[in-house]
Amino acid sequence: MSADHDRSQNPSQRERLQPHGDGPEPPSSISTSCLLSALDPLTGLPHPPPLPFTAPWYYELHFPSDPRGPGIARLTLRAVLTAHGLTELNDRAELLTSELATNSVRHTKGPASVRLQWLHPVLRVSVWDMSPDLPALPEPLGVQLGSPAAEGGRGLLILGAIADRWGGCAIGEEPMGPGGKTLWFELTLPTPTPDGDPASALAA
Repeated sequence: MSADHDRSQNPSQRERLQPHGDGPEPPSSISTSCLLSALDPLTGLPHPPPLPFTAPWYYELHFPSDPRGPGIARLTLRAVLTAHGLTELNDRAELLTSELATNSVRHTKGPASVRLQWLHPVLRVSVWDMSPDLPALPEPLGVQLGSPAAEGGRGLLILGAIADRWGGCAIGEEPMGPGGKTLWFELTLPTPTPDGDPASALAA
């Protein structure tokens, strides 16, 4: 199309094609996307605000007796801690959770679960399974290395070396079925207190 043809266009057509400086600006795609992300896709209502960092919360994951279960638990734990700004605890929590969840799948036949509980500045991770038998402690604490019991107790040595606090209990039989056992550990986020020592916020 020639320049002469452009100049000969109807002025009203040129007006329609050119934006007016004094008219309202078109809505920004960025602001629109931010607005949409702040709304619940099902109800269209605004999402509630995120919890404060120090607010308590818990998550619980149940998984079957399947070798993929510990890996799923590990990924879930990392996702939760990252979302809540606790990446500093990721590596230790992931290692210990993987050890306990793997033992649950390896040494029991039923389902298991992992529960994450945050009570600032302490993260507690509990692993439950259907076996009421607590793992035995390997040498030098009582069981010969290389025995099946020692393999089950290796996780306790790792807990003792890495966790800030840990424990466990056999729940025994319950009216509605087997109670199983729970092993737990706590990791404390390094937060200075007036006396210089972070204290555990959860009782054993």
